[in-house]
Amino acid sequence: MTQILLIDDDRSLHRLLGQYLEDAGYTVLHAESGQEGLRVLFEARPDLVLLDVMMARMDGWETCQRIRELTDVPIIFLTARGDEPDRLKGFRLGADDYVPKPFSFPELVARIEAVLRRAAQAAARKPAEDILVYGPFQLDRLRCLVTRDGEPLDLTPTEYRLLEVLMSQPGRVFSHEQLVTAVWGPEYADDTSYIRRYVWHLRRKIEPDPEHPRYLLTERGFGYRFGE
Repeated sequence: MTQILLIDDDRSLHRLLGQYLEDAGYTVLHAESGQEGLRVLFEARPDLVLLDVMMARMDGWETCQRIRELTDVPIIFLTARGDEPDRLKGFRLGADDYVPKPFSFPELVARIEAVLRRAAQAAARKPAEDILVYGPFQLDRLRCLVTRDGEPLDLTPTEYRLLEVLMSQPGRVFSHEQLVTAVWGPEYADDTSYIRRYVWHLRRKIEPDPEHPRYLLTERGFGYRFGE
């Protein structure tokens, strides 16, 4: 049975959401602080983490960073801080989704299913598709590793997925909607506000001169393409 780790200092949320998720068929693990969450994560190896931002001592931002040092387990932020800068910060730290409070439990379950489905699809790829090579870049899907001229690039999980989509078909122009759907899921197809920011961050990490990109190219009015 799929295990979900809920890290939040709101005991009423643990009780209500925990029961709802268990009724939906999930096993729920509970932690009321970032420190406790890391301990449970290490011991139980859950399939997905639900993480609050506003917690005492170790907040959700730091907890997310610590989790990403240990594993690429999917992370969904649950937080009252729903402004765009906070959402972008969450994605930069490696979150897979960001759900502002208050939220409906059925919508959260739908988002959980979408994130788990993407993770399962990534794990089920055929060996022949595991290595993508273009110019100085090599993307290893088994290790979730990208190198340039043999040197590893420090990409967040979202930056990695964006580059993976673009490198999968060099020369093809992907629209903003296609990239959002491929990276975040079809439920986000109408929200393309993240793409320009993530392209900017990705260029700073992969391009010799981000102001004059050679690989991640803009097709004005259409979208983005990689190479060719």
